[in-house]
Amino acid sequence: MPTDVERWKSEVYGNEIREHLYRFAEEGWDAIPEDEHDEWFERFKWWGLYHQRNGQESYFMMRIGTPNGVLKPGQAEVVAEVADEYARGPVENPVFGNGWVDWTTRQSIQLHWIKLEDIPEIFEKLESVGLSTQQACGDSWRNIVGCPVAGKDKHEHVDALPLAEELNETYKGNDDHSNLPRKWKVSVTGCREGCGQGDINDLAFEPASKEVDGEEVKGYNIRVGGGLSRNEERLARDLDVFVTPEQAAEVGGAISALFRDYGDREDRFNARIKFLVDEWGTEKMRDVLQEEYVDYELETAGEDLRSEYSYNSGRATGGHSDHVGVHEQADGNYYVGLDVLVGRMSVDDTYELAELADEYGSGEIRVTQRQNVIVTDVPEAELDDLLDEPLLDDYSPDPHPFMRGSIACTGTEFCSLSIVETKNRQVRYARWLKENVDLPEDVEDFHIHLSGCTASCAQPQIADISLRGMKTRKDGEPVEALDIGLGGGLGENPNFASWVRQRVPADEVPGAIANLIEGFEQHREDGESFRTFVERHEDDEEFLADLLEPEETSYDDPMLHNTKMTWYPYAENDDMSDSPAPTDADGTPIDEAPADD
Repeated sequence: MPTDVERWKSEVYGNEIREHLYRFAEEGWDAIPEDEHDEWFERFKWWGLYHQRNGQESYFMMRIGTPNGVLKPGQAEVVAEVADEYARGPVENPVFGNGWVDWTTRQSIQLHWIKLEDIPEIFEKLESVGLSTQQACGDSWRNIVGCPVAGKDKHEHVDALPLAEELNETYKGNDDHSNLPRKWKVSVTGCREGCGQGDINDLAFEPASKEVDGEEVKGYNIRVGGGLSRNEERLARDLDVFVTPEQAAEVGGAISALFRDYGDREDRFNARIKFLVDEWGTEKMRDVLQEEYVDYELETAGEDLRSEYSYNSGRATGGHSDHVGVHEQADGNYYVGLDVLVGRMSVDDTYELAELADEYGSGEIRVTQRQNVIVTDVPEAELDDLLDEPLLDDYSPDPHPFMRGSIACTGTEFCSLSIVETKNRQVRYARWLKENVDLPEDVEDFHIHLSGCTASCAQPQIADISLRGMKTRKDGEPVEALDIGLGGGLGENPNFASWVRQRVPADEVPGAIANLIEGFEQHREDGESFRTFVERHEDDEEFLADLLEPEETSYDDPMLHNTKMTWYPYAENDDMSDSPAPTDADGTPIDEAPADD
């Protein structure tokens, strides 16, 4: 039998959801029947809206897609305007204040505290500059990711930006691909660093070379079935298919159609394509693709050009590969990557970023999968002035490794799936580690990813230190806790982290990391990266666990005892009844709103 979600989608889904969104926006939150909340909230995802957690009823997270992470001139300013006017909540975050933009691990943008009644005005503002929330969530083609400096990188094998744009234009809003069994994540990589992270995507286009009709052609090999979520990690598997840039979008759509027709619609847990690849194997998948979905002979895979991938690899590469810093473009101009700690930037700083991009570059900004931003097209003569701007004091192009390596998902601040607070906590972790722990002098990159649950939005399994939200008891009291994994990374011989410690109280995690790094420095071999060190000891998990000894330190964790019992993790009062939600269009609690005259 189809799941409830499949039944809801069969009734209303895709582009038609928009007219219902506008109806509810006009009539107000109360117009959504209470017994239909689940089904409408599921449908709203297709237009980029997630309802926030319990206690925040009537407030939504909005996700804005930016294909390949590209924000064209003028778009970042409008994002700041929307955040400024519509994304301020009833309380302040103690670290970030009220009003900000979140840059995500899928090169998208997230805004919070969005009111349903404001949706039409927000859509009008975004669409006036070519931005959209369409299919930013839901069971369809999600934001297409790739190398954030595609088309500008001096070291790319193939310019992948045209393909990313073609895929977005072809399949966003396409009725034939709007209702898939589950989300559909696509990566397009053309560079040597591998920053498209194709290994963890449902469909990955990877740079390759092959002789076609007697001529050497650069194009893409295709991989399928990667992903991280729900403790079911998979690396994308080689489909033994090579496509030219001209063929790529058509074949990508054919694979999407195969997933649409054969993916599991009776069990949402089993509905991702990685499970279909598990069941069929790549040989059968290729045969079905050829026989049923492509009307010409598919080429076998070409020469793989991805052997030197370094992005998120954890290897000692002799330099950074995250696009943070100053880098020369192929055209002789420069791009400057700025480190945004846990991806969160205030409204005022987002305005300033847009202004700096206009003043010193082309106005274009790009977003990376490490939650950072890049100002592109800066002439060499303008570099020093840009680097002297006060904004870069807070968003450094040369950050400390603990700041540079921090990633965090949304967490219990807004997410109903998360078990622990994340962004504020990872900020506090990074700052404490920077002040209290010394990395070996030759270690310039060290990645710590904090995900609030097993959905893995912070991509913890591919970090040096992986943190995953849990709960435990300490001194007889329930506290927020984290599982700790070690040694994950992509690049050459990609591997997922090994979970070495479980349910460590959150306030003891910085001490555990400090002890681990001390042990790493003591036992490492010359020049050995942390990931290589973990691999060398992978058969001795007890040794690694001993190094990772939890310990209370000077680090203080104000969220330790929250355990999701408040309507907002930073609320002064810790009772759900203190929530102002649901509220009307003006943010007034509905049960306090004056009656109509």
